Amino acid sequence: MDTPQHDAYEFGEFRLDAGKRQLLRLDQPVPLTPKAFETLLHLVQNHGELLAKDDLMRAVWPDTVVEENNLNQNISSLRRVLGQSPGGDRYILTVPGHGYRFVAEVRLKSLVRPVAGAKVIAVLPFRPLVVDDRDEALELGMADTLIARLSAIRDVVVRPLSSVRKYTPLEQDALEAGRDLVVDFVLDGSLHVREGRIRITARLVNVQTGGSLWARSFDEEFTDVFRLQDTIATKTVTALALKLGDSEEANLRRRYTENAEAYQLYLQGWFYLGKLTQSSIHKGIEFFRRAIDADPTYALAYAGLADAYRRLPISSDIPPREAFPVGKAAAMHALQMDPNLAQAHMSLGFIHFWFDWDWERAENEFQRSLELDPEHAETHMSYAVMLTGLGRFRQAIEEGQRSVELNPLSLIVIANFGWVLHCAGHGAEARVQLERALDIDPDFWVAHLHKARVEVMENAYSDAIATLGKARKFSGENSETIALLGYAYALAGDRKNARAMLDSLQATSATRYVPPHNIAVIFNGLNEQEKALQWLETAYEDRDVRLAFLKADPKWNSMRKHPRFQALIRRIGLDR
Repeated sequence: MDTPQHDAYEFGEFRLDAGKRQLLRLDQPVPLTPKAFETLLHLVQNHGELLAKDDLMRAVWPDTVVEENNLNQNISSLRRVLGQSPGGDRYILTVPGHGYRFVAEVRLKSLVRPVAGAKVIAVLPFRPLVVDDRDEALELGMADTLIARLSAIRDVVVRPLSSVRKYTPLEQDALEAGRDLVVDFVLDGSLHVREGRIRITARLVNVQTGGSLWARSFDEEFTDVFRLQDTIATKTVTALALKLGDSEEANLRRRYTENAEAYQLYLQGWFYLGKLTQSSIHKGIEFFRRAIDADPTYALAYAGLADAYRRLPISSDIPPREAFPVGKAAAMHALQMDPNLAQAHMSLGFIHFWFDWDWERAENEFQRSLELDPEHAETHMSYAVMLTGLGRFRQAIEEGQRSVELNPLSLIVIANFGWVLHCAGHGAEARVQLERALDIDPDFWVAHLHKARVEVMENAYSDAIATLGKARKFSGENSETIALLGYAYALAGDRKNARAMLDSLQATSATRYVPPHNIAVIFNGLNEQEKALQWLETAYEDRDVRLAFLKADPKWNSMRKHPRFQALIRRIGLDR
């Protein structure tokens, strides 16, 4: 089993820093011998799992044959420093005749380590100067544009929009946000658009001192919004005493359109796309198309269109043969205008992965996207998702962890990392990630869906059924949530409710598209393998996106030896 690595683990009043090889209690160092530290680290990394004594000794002493007494002494030493009474089970539980289990709740803490000497900045969403006239798409879009420009500088690490997106309340304190995001500086601002004019106030704040490095107000025609962005980005670079090369200088001032109307429409597209529901994605598509109508040379709008269409089959029950070819055409059009558009390469990677089942081309596109934008968290996670589908779990976990390090507050990044860990067999680790996502947003349906997967694997069917009820509600009746609900009912022995979920999907399929894979899932739970295989083969004909995960998804384990299932794996090309 591949063990995911994290920077730090917190439990009780302790913090285990893997990078510094240090145990802290209330921020004070606790002395440990190197082998005692290794023992604790291995227990904590596999918290909740029973570790056999032999396995634990091999992990701590990989090149040395030692007696069991060495391990027993380490365990006794750890119990003393953790304050665990003899025979207690607050942290380390002894399972007689088997081994040890770390039973305390563990919280993962990812510490982003930027390039040495880099300055770390957060650009917060701009707030409205007049609450009644607020434009959330423009408020977020101004921040995102400045994030993109500043991210092109090699000596700067900029938190992505998904990390700062939650800092939209009017009373949000910039210094508090900066400390929460672990940054050196915060670019904070407010804006108001009225009668064709835009008023902006902006400032750059030093998080440590609380002082402003610069602050300024602007009042211009809205058509000058791009010049205002140039000015804000340049003043930030000057205040930080950054020296730019020619290419960085050009990227800092790069504009993908000179059309202010197209820019506003593009921002509206991304605003709706970020909501991840069928209706909002369709609204995003409408705005991207209007942006392209306003400026047919707007490469970013084509890239946004590609990203919207590649999301539809996985999130919104849209036929793959309807959505993916349109998305591919949009991505190719964007790359014809700008071959170095990382976002378009990422979307193309998904289309090769989910629709073409061309693993090599998909991997090339993800890797090209990362070459162009190495710090883009969602691309690292996208690559992790593909690697998971191929069963390359160790590499997938590394990419997923890097994604979380780069963007520790992104809901989709955290939730998908939980799914990666689930597929790799790390249920306890997966649960921690998914609960983190739900702490940020209790209504995030993707996290509920993935959490239910973990609960099903733990045979906690009643918990899974309750969790899936939330996923179904918050997703707007996404068919995958209904399918997994039927699957959970079936495994729980409630065939009546499982059949009800199956009947619901089949009735829905008479009026709109239902991915065949999702119907197969319920037949699988009912142990009707031939019917499940029949629907999987229909899914193959439809190019159902979820077949890309047949190799990795644990819920198909019961069918892996069936000749028809093995033949399907070969036809998809997953037998590698």
